[in-house]
Amino acid sequence: MATTKPRAVIAVTYESWAQEYLRSLPPEHFMEAKGQATQRKITMESLDLVSARRPDVHVFNEMLVQYPLPGQKRPGQVVPDNMVVLSGQPLEADSSYNLPLEPARPFWVLEYVSKNNKRKDYDDNFDKYEKELKVPYYLTFFPDNQELTLYRLQGKKYVTVKPNRHGRYAIPDLEIEVAILGGWVRFWHKGELLPLPADLQRELDRANERADQERERADQERERADELQRRLQEAERELARLRGQSPPGPARRNGSKPAKD
Repeated sequence: MATTKPRAVIAVTYESWAQEYLRSLPPEHFMEAKGQATQRKITMESLDLVSARRPDVHVFNEMLVQYPLPGQKRPGQVVPDNMVVLSGQPLEADSSYNLPLEPARPFWVLEYVSKNNKRKDYDDNFDKYEKELKVPYYLTFFPDNQELTLYRLQGKKYVTVKPNRHGRYAIPDLEIEVAILGGWVRFWHKGELLPLPADLQRELDRANERADQERERADQERERADELQRRLQEAERELARLRGQSPPGPARRNGSKPAKD
């Protein structure tokens, strides 16, 4: 993004504003409800799998976004719960995502709202994403009442995305679909539900259990085979012993015939 100031100067200035923003946050900003924390964890674990498959997908967690506002010296500032950026180029973001220094704008922001702990002004955030940042996709999830909404920027306004025939909300550019499953927002990539570490652990445990059962059956088969071999050897030894104890038959002279009665 073009700018008249040197990048080093912009970086220092934006870092100063980021530190000032951090110092201004009220204590309740850091008091996250369990539902919000759980959903952020699920989102990161799921989208990390997408990033592994697509290097152009960058996922952020509670990252301060700073962006220039026309006619103002100070930048606009907002912190999504999660954020996705699409870029084939490396990103410089460290303590904040500063638009004048980055190759791409946010593509998708996600926020999780608790009735018991708002933490943020979500109405104000909505306006920032729609009018100032013009983020193409915006997701909101209310864990308390299981309400999920996906917005898509159409012109200058957000419109709600309708569910597809699978009951999921699609983001074609990412080949991702979202829906509520088991009480949480879950993610599908190319039609495949993205597993969570707990799911993978359960699958691994089941595989290990099946392997243990197979080993146990194999051990039992070997024991049966060994027992049959042992019994066969005993039978052969007994047969040899019996043959050795049998009395010899009557001797015959050469050319003689057995006597008739």
